[in-house]
Amino acid sequence: MYLGIEIGGTKLQLGVGTGDGPPLIALERRTVERTRGAAAIREQILEAGRQLCDQYPIERIGYGFGGPVNSMTGRVITSHQVEGWTDFPIVDWTREVFGVPVRLGNDCDVAALAEATYGAGRGHGTVFYITVGTGIGGGLVIDGQSQGAGRLAIAEIGHLRPGPLADDPHATVESLAAGPGIEAAARALLTGEPRHPLIAAGAFAPQDISVDWPAGRESETADEDTADLLGRCLGNIEQLDGKTIAQAAATGNHIARAALHQAHVALGWGIAQMVTLLSPHIVVIGGGVSLMGEELFFEPLRRQVRRFVFPPLANGIRLVPAALDEEVVVHGAIALAANERMNAPQT
Repeated sequence: MYLGIEIGGTKLQLGVGTGDGPPLIALERRTVERTRGAAAIREQILEAGRQLCDQYPIERIGYGFGGPVNSMTGRVITSHQVEGWTDFPIVDWTREVFGVPVRLGNDCDVAALAEATYGAGRGHGTVFYITVGTGIGGGLVIDGQSQGAGRLAIAEIGHLRPGPLADDPHATVESLAAGPGIEAAARALLTGEPRHPLIAAGAFAPQDISVDWPAGRESETADEDTADLLGRCLGNIEQLDGKTIAQAAATGNHIARAALHQAHVALGWGIAQMVTLLSPHIVVIGGGVSLMGEELFFEPLRRQVRRFVFPPLANGIRLVPAALDEEVVVHGAIALAANERMNAPQT
């Protein structure tokens, strides 16, 4: 049996599995208290991990860490959310505590491995996985093997910069299409505040950023949709989140739909560049934003991918929802630990 550990910015999950896929045999969840730093998370790993190791014959441990890692040296590079992880030798620490071999991967990379091994990408040779939530990450798996071991980054689709106007490292696909980008777009449409720099600079065509008001009812519909969104957030637009925007868009709110459209265009452009370069057999998308579903997320996203991709590839793109939900990183960490080819030599 194998122990998979997910370390995120808000949650810690430890799961036991056989390496054959879902369901997990056991799962322990803990809340991450960011203010207590990495040391507190390690205390939680010790407490929950020892309980699980006492109950089950754990052969190896795999990690999916929420930040850049060096999987070859077994060290965390840093965490952008929790202090105390910079250059931490997590593989050595874990092996000393639990006495078994340990493998380390980035959370998005191991999630890609999970979807390719057990989930929506199973049976496909080249799988590109994308998570769309607070940020946008990617992972590439070819013939069952996660790519990028020993490199600082790979498959970072969220950090693509859309075109030559994007000379600022923060002007990325992620900044336009992740949850905070969608929320910022909706607030800008409501208040008239400055738009995203790439949009203000004209990186997209006008029809990609404008609200498509019904002809002859522009003013009336604008007032209705504004009142609708303000009512949903009780007049506090800083509380206007992605879930609320999606709910409004589902009822036909044009402002909410325009905010989502901005995300579809940016992410669709990014996926099209990746498909043009890699031509994966399947693209699997997970994360909280993707839970908006077929009508609000997947179908409009597919249209934008077809719009921007190398034309001969347009009709062969398979873009599907992820299958493993909130346990995907734990399953990926278990797959990492269980994969014999990736476990030689042992660390």
